[in-house]
Amino acid sequence: MVDPLGPGDPAEVSGYALAGRLGEGGMGSVYLSHTRGGQPVALKVIRREFAQNPEFLRRFTREVEAARRVQGAYTAAVVDSSTEGPLPWLASAYVPGPSLARAVDEHGPLPLRTVLLLIAGVAEALQSVHATGIVHRDLKPSNVLMAADGPRVIDFGIARAVDATALTGTDVRLGTPAFMSPEQVSGEAAGPPLDVFALGLTAFFAATGKHPFGEGDPQALLYRITSMEPVMTACPEELRSLLHHCMAKDPAKRPGLAEIIEDCRRIADAAGTSLVRSEGWWLPSPVADDVKQRTADPRIPAPVGSYDPTVLDGHPGRPGAARAGGGQTAPGDPNAPQPAPLQALSEFRALSWKQRFGRMLAVLMDPRHRGKVKATSWFVAVASVVVGGLGIAGVLPE
Repeated sequence: MVDPLGPGDPAEVSGYALAGRLGEGGMGSVYLSHTRGGQPVALKVIRREFAQNPEFLRRFTREVEAARRVQGAYTAAVVDSSTEGPLPWLASAYVPGPSLARAVDEHGPLPLRTVLLLIAGVAEALQSVHATGIVHRDLKPSNVLMAADGPRVIDFGIARAVDATALTGTDVRLGTPAFMSPEQVSGEAAGPPLDVFALGLTAFFAATGKHPFGEGDPQALLYRITSMEPVMTACPEELRSLLHHCMAKDPAKRPGLAEIIEDCRRIADAAGTSLVRSEGWWLPSPVADDVKQRTADPRIPAPVGSYDPTVLDGHPGRPGAARAGGGQTAPGDPNAPQPAPLQALSEFRALSWKQRFGRMLAVLMDPRHRGKVKATSWFVAVASVVVGGLGIAGVLPE
């Protein structure tokens, strides 16, 4: 729920009176406010270190202008923005519903029909986003809100303003490692297919409450995302083929968004249901009741936006953190798992291919992962050659 403003929070931003704090993410703080006509908005104030970077301001202005052109039914529209004051900000339509992360954390995995409607709605939202030339880059359960009439994708495109600026330091892309695509993890050129990969991860979480590449050490998770197949055993059988296709390592082999929507229709028809949603009916009763309560009392709004730790927070973006829906680890918390995602991601990219192979071989041979993680065919082939012919000593790092 909304928190009161703290001593360091502004009372107003460019004429928008702030009613309370909704959360904080990698790029800044988010507040509840209202337009002059009384419409509630989520107002994100960008962090000072970003605001002082001219390249960021140029990119931020360009990306916000593009984001304001997104008019999809399943997106939270950007309604206002400015870079004129001491801190840039943008305001988007307020959605009175819990995030997917919070809904699953509090009420458990979603039923098949809800997941199909979620996938189709998010895919349609991404079509609207991609049509303006934007790639989301940070799609995850906490960036999907569960409204009464369907999902809403938020925070689209803004992460690109951070890319290629000095703020990213070791070429790290803003985003949550647990929901990055292989090309994001490796720092390669990334396009719309990376959002399809993230959609597959997000849908798997919605259906199971789990992550298909496991949890634990951030570096081990990054290795599994780039080099191993997802573990699909927890996923409902009806969804396995579609989600596995979305999580293909090769971006060119992932399905298009229109294909994903049609697959959802086909699966729904085979299951004897439909993708026609009605107000509130698409949600299971506990989540629908949550939405009704939040909608009925505008003084107690739902947290909006990506407030879980992201790469630039220096806190773990593990699946558990994504589910917390606002329960992020406090800065400096000695209980925070290490290494932090930023460090883990930069260290991963700095490894030579031999070192990466050695780390991956260690993960593969770990008894804890046997039977749970299936290596890709190329990895098995290379491992066979190295172990059988060349010897481990010639490959593993010292």
